[in-house]
Amino acid sequence: MTRAFNSRIIFRTMGALLLIEAVFMAIATAVAWLYDDVDLGSFVVSTLLTILAGGIGLHIGRRATNRVTEREGYVIVATVWLVFSIFGMLPYYLSGMIPSLTDAWFETMSGFTTTGATILTDVESLSHAALFWRSLTQWLGGMGIIVLSIAILPMFGLGGMQLYAAEVTGLSYEKLSPRIADTAKHLWITYILLTLSLGILLWLEGMPLFDSICHGLTTIATGGFSTRNASIAAFSNPAIHYTMAIFMLLSGLNYALLILFFRGRIARIGQDEETHWYLGAACLTTLILTIGLMVDTFSPASFAGVGVFFTHLEISFRHALFTTVATLTSSGFGLSDYTQWAPFLWVVVFFMMFTGASSGSTSGGIKWIRIAIFAKSGAAEFNRRIHPNAVVPVKVNGRPITQQTTNNVMAFMVFYILILVLTTLIFCALGVNFDEAIGAAVSAIGNVGPAIGQYGPFGTYADFPMLGKWVMTLVMLIGRLEIFTVLLLFTTVLWKK
Repeated sequence: MTRAFNSRIIFRTMGALLLIEAVFMAIATAVAWLYDDVDLGSFVVSTLLTILAGGIGLHIGRRATNRVTEREGYVIVATVWLVFSIFGMLPYYLSGMIPSLTDAWFETMSGFTTTGATILTDVESLSHAALFWRSLTQWLGGMGIIVLSIAILPMFGLGGMQLYAAEVTGLSYEKLSPRIADTAKHLWITYILLTLSLGILLWLEGMPLFDSICHGLTTIATGGFSTRNASIAAFSNPAIHYTMAIFMLLSGLNYALLILFFRGRIARIGQDEETHWYLGAACLTTLILTIGLMVDTFSPASFAGVGVFFTHLEISFRHALFTTVATLTSSGFGLSDYTQWAPFLWVVVFFMMFTGASSGSTSGGIKWIRIAIFAKSGAAEFNRRIHPNAVVPVKVNGRPITQQTTNNVMAFMVFYILILVLTTLIFCALGVNFDEAIGAAVSAIGNVGPAIGQYGPFGTYADFPMLGKWVMTLVMLIGRLEIFTVLLLFTTVLWKK
């Protein structure tokens, strides 16, 4: 038995969300005016069109009931990224800076999903407003458009737990306040404070003000868009590299734990098992890459003193740390071209693209809580084989998890691999080399951005097949919304009572 679908609430919510997007687009328009950019008119028109569409949506849904059920919540969350990208690409397309509709769509979806893959061969040729809007799309997509909206939508008589549960990435979510809107506000206040802190630090360390603002937006979002063609390698100050690495690492933590940390509950982070896995992986990978880079770049035969040795060690450590954190958190910034490293080292980097950081963070990937449960479930199964009558629960943070949680993880892993294989096959069928095809597929579903081969940290997807770009944007969306949110739209389960 089916019940009537509340389509009016969809229009009403989308209208409110588009007005929110228009506010941020207006900020980019102000940047265009401030710098006297040639695309000022395109931003003005794009902003007005977005306001108009938002107003139409609110008008159509003016008589909608305020109740948002699970299925309306999933539909809203899945489609808002599409709607935002449609209007978000207008400044690029109308100005002619990205004249191809496919490329404008790719760049915008890559921004909102914080993937960071780009089709631009000369980023620095963009106007200040376009660069700022490009960074702002990642910042909005980082914490999630819906998490922003549930802090504001109550003004329109909307919002609720269904939107929050459908949007927040990872295996679980945590309410920091009795009211879900207050939880969203706490998350966004923390997000904004981290962004401001990083932007100020980068500026004090010598990065130009405009660049520091844009990199503050994209770093905290773990997005990876840069204002320079050479990404972070364009800035030679090691302090900038270390600062960004630290803030990327912080952004890869569960934001609920970060908030508790700032509230003085420091022990809460130390007790979290997923954090142990995440930070442990970061330390181990950094160590492996540092040793590997030292072996590759430092020759004992040319030893010229202790000072030279430690200089090589510092450079190797810094590049290893930055690459590790940028990959683990799916940020995708480039400091080194890891595709030019020894094969063993770039393969390590490639496998780190699968993992992601913590659940409840802005990063993509599988997430370490799922990897931990997957590994513990495998170990428990071995124990059951040896001791058939033993009860071997799988525990996280000292508490047994339910079988439903384990099933959720296993199902996620299966779908993740299936989508990865299917995407790779499609890219290969379109003429992409196998290694670059699987790299692009992993990068898209993990929202990493850079891949391997010509699509590495300093490469672009400009010459990627046109159909492949459309497929890649769909996979970006699936990865950003943790697979099930998108796939549920194509099942009869969601549409039945």
